[in-house]
Amino acid sequence: MVYDGLLVAILIGFIRGGSLKGFGEIRFKMGWVFPALLLFQLCIFYFQNKIEWVGEISQFSFIGVYVIGLIFLWINRFHDHFKFIFVGVLLNFIVMAVNGGRMPVSGEAALHLDPYYLETLKNSLYAKHTLVTDSTIFAFLGDIIPLKAPYPREQIISIGDVVMNIGGFLAIQAIMLRTKEREEPLNGNSKEVKI
Repeated sequence: MVYDGLLVAILIGFIRGGSLKGFGEIRFKMGWVFPALLLFQLCIFYFQNKIEWVGEISQFSFIGVYVIGLIFLWINRFHDHFKFIFVGVLLNFIVMAVNGGRMPVSGEAALHLDPYYLETLKNSLYAKHTLVTDSTIFAFLGDIIPLKAPYPREQIISIGDVVMNIGGFLAIQAIMLRTKEREEPLNGNSKEVKI
């Protein structure tokens, strides 16, 4: 849902008259971390069911990704709405950390999606996820919210995902509209001079 939320936020930013210029002005501390973590996660997802040892350490890998990601967000918390994103990621990290590095997924919520999704969970083909059981800790922070038609991509999300997407949406709006807000007073002044 993170990527879906980002695309929607950018689209709404354009509708509101914003632009992508603001992204070129952002300065992150340790800016290389985000693309590196994204690439690392993609590699884990791709190889976890192809190479045995990658699958065996995947839960520790995901926890490591969350820890580094939280550090990155914390040192960049001065950016607009990054604290929201930090809280969302932290909620996901907590529930994964106390459940062996896996994100618990509600079997009841999974029933609302394609049967294949539940079957893959039962067969542990999604190494980052595991079905909720009686021994699951903080199950309410796991993936318990099903998204189905008319939503274009069926999936199950967590409370942390919701908070994270709200933060991401607000951050993108702030970035895209920042340039517009700077330009509007200038345009107004130029009109007054002409008059």
